[in-house]
Amino acid sequence: MEFFYILLGLCIGIFSGFFGIGGGFILTPVLILFGIPPLSAIGTSLMYSIGTSVSGVAAHLRYKNIIWKTAAVIGFVGVLATQVAHPLVVWLERMGYDDTIIPVFYILLLAYFALSLLYKQSKHNKSTESGQRQISFSLVKVVFIGFTGGFISATLGVGGGFVMVPLLISMMNFPSRKAVGTSLVSVFLIVTAGFLTYAASIQLDYKLGILLILGALVGTQLGAKLTTIYSNEQIQKYLGALYITILTSVILKLFNFDKAGLGVITIYVLTLLILFLRETISHTKRKTSTS
Repeated sequence: MEFFYILLGLCIGIFSGFFGIGGGFILTPVLILFGIPPLSAIGTSLMYSIGTSVSGVAAHLRYKNIIWKTAAVIGFVGVLATQVAHPLVVWLERMGYDDTIIPVFYILLLAYFALSLLYKQSKHNKSTESGQRQISFSLVKVVFIGFTGGFISATLGVGGGFVMVPLLISMMNFPSRKAVGTSLVSVFLIVTAGFLTYAASIQLDYKLGILLILGALVGTQLGAKLTTIYSNEQIQKYLGALYITILTSVILKLFNFDKAGLGVITIYVLTLLILFLRETISHTKRKTSTS
């Protein structure tokens, strides 16, 4: 079982490094399905997200995919937003609305971001495959992205990267690679604040968290490396497809088809991992033949 958790951490770590997400919104439902209490699953996922974000930042730092000023502001505002959202989450839970309002909120967000990434016509895609775009710093937009990411992080128990990456792409004109790298810095700040809150209030399985992180340390490096193989447009399409997959799983969970929802995620993860492996082999062969 220990090897399984390391392998699980590795697979989700690849997605973290490739998409700029903490991985919590994939890991949390998996842990719950394995019988881990929801609050412990969220706390463990936040601990895992700290590991993936640190490893991912180290990898993307080498590829110069981080805009530090933007990342710092988003992270700081995001941490503040988690404190604003916490009373709302407590109130929803006390009133018994959390089982319906939060999933519906999640569904609407995923649908919007999936559609914006998959179908939005961009005039810049072909001219910016090398990652060169005119990025301008807008404090209002950055604060909005940070607050949205942090608020959703506290509300849904995730890192917030799945929201911040598409917002950086659509609102700030970030190339996908730089959106991924910048998001991971912000995710680290946000999930650290969330993890400390959970660690102080509930009992966590730190051994499980460490096993998952061990896999993530390798996985996030592989995921970051993959961003150098795929174009910005391909990354956006795969991210949009991921949101459609999670959207489907959340809808199924809302109707108490938890295992079917997990099955949908599993199929997508395995399919994309196979595509990653095939493309990596092809890229290596092309590179060898031209050298």
